[in-house]
Amino acid sequence: MKELHRQKTLVWILLIAFLAAWMWSLGARTLVPTDEGRYAEMAREMVATGDWITTRLNGIKYFEKPPLQIWATALAYELFGLGEWQARLWTGLCGLFGIALVAEAGRRMWNGSVGFVAAVVLGSSFFWIGLGHVNTLDMGLSAMMTLSLASLLIAQRDEARPQERRNWMLACWAGMALAVLSKGLIGIVLPGAVLVLYTVIARDWSIWRRLHLVPGLILFFAITTPWFVLVSLRNPEFAWFFFVHEHFQRFTSKVHGRFQPWHYFIPILLVGILPWLAVMAQSLWGARREAGARFQPKIMLSVWTIFLFVFFSISDSKLPSYILPIFPSLALLIALHLHRAGRGAVAACAWLMAAFGAAGVVLWPKVAALAHNDYEAPLYLSYSHAVGAACAAMLIGSLAAIWLARRNWQSGMLALAIGSFVCSMFLLVGHQPLGRHAAGLEHLDAIRAELTPDTPLYIVGRYEQVLPFYLQRTMTMVQHADELAFGLQQQPELWIPTRAEFAQKWTAMHDAGKKAVAILSLDAYDEFRRAGLPMRVVAQDPRRVIVADLPASGKAGS
Repeated sequence: MKELHRQKTLVWILLIAFLAAWMWSLGARTLVPTDEGRYAEMAREMVATGDWITTRLNGIKYFEKPPLQIWATALAYELFGLGEWQARLWTGLCGLFGIALVAEAGRRMWNGSVGFVAAVVLGSSFFWIGLGHVNTLDMGLSAMMTLSLASLLIAQRDEARPQERRNWMLACWAGMALAVLSKGLIGIVLPGAVLVLYTVIARDWSIWRRLHLVPGLILFFAITTPWFVLVSLRNPEFAWFFFVHEHFQRFTSKVHGRFQPWHYFIPILLVGILPWLAVMAQSLWGARREAGARFQPKIMLSVWTIFLFVFFSISDSKLPSYILPIFPSLALLIALHLHRAGRGAVAACAWLMAAFGAAGVVLWPKVAALAHNDYEAPLYLSYSHAVGAACAAMLIGSLAAIWLARRNWQSGMLALAIGSFVCSMFLLVGHQPLGRHAAGLEHLDAIRAELTPDTPLYIVGRYEQVLPFYLQRTMTMVQHADELAFGLQQQPELWIPTRAEFAQKWTAMHDAGKKAVAILSLDAYDEFRRAGLPMRVVAQDPRRVIVADLPASGKAGS
């Protein structure tokens, strides 16, 4: 039977449908805390201020990350206006870029079929799909690191011509530079460590003569240096915070409050690589030896995967998305294993997913019981239906894969991938009611009705990551500095450190007949209510209370 990647009509139909669904779903949900609101708002403030050097959040200097994604999102706003899909556009495109890169690397390193299967594996993996639709920095970082990895693989293959090797190695250096501008020094430190480990394990000492180090370093610094120099000149405090606090202290201490045990990423990996979990271990094991070639790409891929996973596991700072850069290398290894094992490997993956899907079809009503209070009950009930549909899609896709794999393993693989993708879409889009609640968006109209361009807006005892983007304005923070503590040390005039100072200022505005609005944590609201602070409840939910200091008539009073 003709290999699927050679059936051009089928491939184009699948590609167009995949791209349409991928891009549509970027705007199918509102932004949710925390990362989505943060990076969407930083880009909005960049456009509003016209300052493309000093990044800000809520009007406050924010130096935790470099600006590549903020630049890209700000450019999307300039071209297409503000919106959810514009805020996620860079992330979505980076997800697609990573899929295209593994396809090209697989095709050039082995053959077109391996490239096709690797793209299908990555494009249907739960974690890659999910983070391709969330406005966070790790997909951008992963895409740029994948550019480095894929370019290195293509450049170092034994049959590469000198000019081809040079061009792809320059692409590798550019990928590392863009990774640094995406999330910091790990963009070059991690690929460099992988190269050292590969050299020792594969005993491929000659690879260092093929890296085009001098032109590569010139290109690397030409891309990375301008912004670091400009931001440091404008903000002398930047260098210590970014290079020491955000790199050394983040990795070696619990300064960010993100400590998790060493095994934290294991369940994330096991769920994230679905529906290909059943062959993940075999794929890694099959790459342990490689002979007959100077460059050993399977060893490079396994070193990349294992080292990055161990590196993030031993770090004292952990978030689920940190291990995303290992998924492209895993996709290539899984594609190679599927080619070796064929029907049996696809069937194993499909049977495992069928079991998960069947369990989900039975248990999906239990999702409604996850609600913490009566307010959330209908939201979780709504999401339970989406979970049920997702599990049904996974079950149908898995059963179809089992049946089709008997005739052609690639057809079975494709059916399993489609089931996984549809399942992921249901889970993503169905989360909308819960996402709106987490972001506080059901209160937008009530807040806007109270605001004029001159009305002060305060946030007390908590930090709203998403509302500033939708309100298109910043807030004055009170008591709770959150991740903006360093910036507020540099600009203390931009916040109110204590609730007592806020209460005094609020009362003074009330006495002067000046209107103000505040979003309060529940405990802050209870404290102010007991103290008799003049305020009128505008809206509330189990997470926040929104108050104004004047009655609806607009006259002073309590």
